[in-house]
Amino acid sequence: MCSPSFLDINFLKKAIALMRFQLCRGHVDALMLLLAIVSLSPIHANAQSPYPNKPIKLINNFPPGGPSDTIARALGNKLQATLGQPLIVESKPGAAGNIGADFVAKSAPDGYTLLMTIDTPLTVSPALYPSMPFKPSDLRTVLIISSSSLMLVAHPKLGVSNVDEFIKLAKTREINFSSAGNGSPGHIAAAMLSEKTGAKVNHVMYKGNTPAVLAIVSGEVDAAIIATPGLLPHVQAGKIKPLAVTSQKRSPMAPDVPTTAEAGLGGVEFEVIYLLMAPAATPEPIIATLQKEFGAALAQADIRETLRNLDMTVLAETGAAADARLARARERYTATIKNAGIKFE
Repeated sequence: MCSPSFLDINFLKKAIALMRFQLCRGHVDALMLLLAIVSLSPIHANAQSPYPNKPIKLINNFPPGGPSDTIARALGNKLQATLGQPLIVESKPGAAGNIGADFVAKSAPDGYTLLMTIDTPLTVSPALYPSMPFKPSDLRTVLIISSSSLMLVAHPKLGVSNVDEFIKLAKTREINFSSAGNGSPGHIAAAMLSEKTGAKVNHVMYKGNTPAVLAIVSGEVDAAIIATPGLLPHVQAGKIKPLAVTSQKRSPMAPDVPTTAEAGLGGVEFEVIYLLMAPAATPEPIIATLQKEFGAALAQADIRETLRNLDMTVLAETGAAADARLARARERYTATIKNAGIKFE
């Protein structure tokens, strides 16, 4: 079956041939008719239509139900009204986010396939994987949406009540840490902890945050450094012990838990950066439209409340500020990966 564009082109070719025949016979009005046909053709109409004129795909490169998926759906619902087109969230998880990122990097740079991701495919994966399916330069940052911290927690069976006690114990015996996978924020943060303190850390991988949280709650592992929202219900129920958060300021969701700096773990700060990306060659006017509309959505009270409930700080950074934040993260994590000897397993 021919595509619509192919049929349109064939139609115009036939129309032009007919007009030439009519012009040769002296029918001058045929020229005006030809111009009218071209102006009404779908090809011409599409070329003149403002962006967007069809649904936009938001690719979430991590499992459904996680923070990036929640953000994508909240913003997608908000922008559907302002952009006048559906924003369809589609999950393409796997390989620490590289599968979905690669899909977007190789998509048409027309603004209709975007990536909702955390920073690790750009800041961690290049140092962790021996080869990458895409280059970070194949994608460009549209907008850094927000950042969030992680929480260091221990199972009650360890018998520790603060960071000092935890580190003293971790220097005498190996501590099993769960994480959402190789190269995940929890993996890198645990490596930072080991690098800075000499704690003996054994990394135990799980397929996503949910099973990693269940592992620490059940006592299958000793400790974890995982995003606060997934841990907080179990902290409040007394099933796990909170020790510190990796942000520069205390979490509003857990104001009694000290930061790593306050607990004497300077240098173990870690932020997860949530961002919207597009193929690198996406035209500037489209990028500007996306920045304007997503930025406006982030300023709305209900969206900010959604992010606050995910323990996130709204950033809405673009341009040089966004690039600098990612560059700082990439430099820190690359050094940690090298020093800890972390390799793709």
